[in-house]
Amino acid sequence: MVIRSLSLQPPFTTKDGSTIRSLLDLANAPVQNQSLAEATLPASSATERHYHRLSEEFYFILEGSAEMEIDGTTQTVNPGDAILIPPGAWHQITASKEAPVRLLCCCAPPYSHEDTFFS
Repeated sequence: MVIRSLSLQPPFTTKDGSTIRSLLDLANAPVQNQSLAEATLPASSATERHYHRLSEEFYFILEGSAEMEIDGTTQTVNPGDAILIPPGAWHQITASKEAPVRLLCCCAPPYSHEDTFFS
């Protein structure tokens, strides 16, 4: 059995500029097909627009609101919203001016810096 407490996971910055705490991934668990992390963005900040060739992502908004852009389509997202980001889709999330945004990010296959592309 593998259990990881969020409060014990060290934060780090991904290639897209978000700060994440990895809950279950290739570095801390015997993960094979997916990863789970908590990501935060300060108010008014955004990830760098990017895509993943291999990974399909789910974002689940926990706190705050943001503008989510996927392949040129933008929509406001709020707590309780789940977002599908297909492999190869350009995407960026921008926190509102009022508060930071906190979300869960699930990737399959597991997140890797090598699968993050910018142009």
